[in-house]
Amino acid sequence: MKITAKSRYALRILLEVALHGDDGPRTIKEIAAAQTLSEKFISRIVVLLRRAGLLLTERGVKGGLRLARHAEKITLLDVVEATDGPLAIVHCLARPGACRRQGRCAAEKAWGGVNEALSEALRRTTLADVVADQARFAPPAPSEPDYCI
Repeated sequence: MKITAKSRYALRILLEVALHGDDGPRTIKEIAAAQTLSEKFISRIVVLLRRAGLLLTERGVKGGLRLARHAEKITLLDVVEATDGPLAIVHCLARPGACRRQGRCAAEKAWGGVNEALSEALRRTTLADVVADQARFAPPAPSEPDYCI
């Protein structure tokens, strides 16, 4: 199982909005430039994030995107489910009735346990955790010049 590009980019979009939340709404153009992503792809993902209640849009000259909830209340599971639907590492977990052995299969139970462990790990990690981690990668603030005129 892979986390799709949609989910990965959705997290980067939310991260960018969260990092600059105090500066006001972020535009798609600003996010695209900062994250080196296509504006067109961002626009498609924003629709999914709005629908899932993770982003709000503000119209107008100073409009843009804001988080719909505090970063502590947005989990990686929320992000994955908003962009890719319910997490299921095998098809029989995603669609009841997809397999004629469903309910009588030891492998289903094993995969279900793995799926639940992954879901729990994604549920424990919040956008706030990712924002805090990003601080380690931020460029240092420019220092004051060491001379007088």
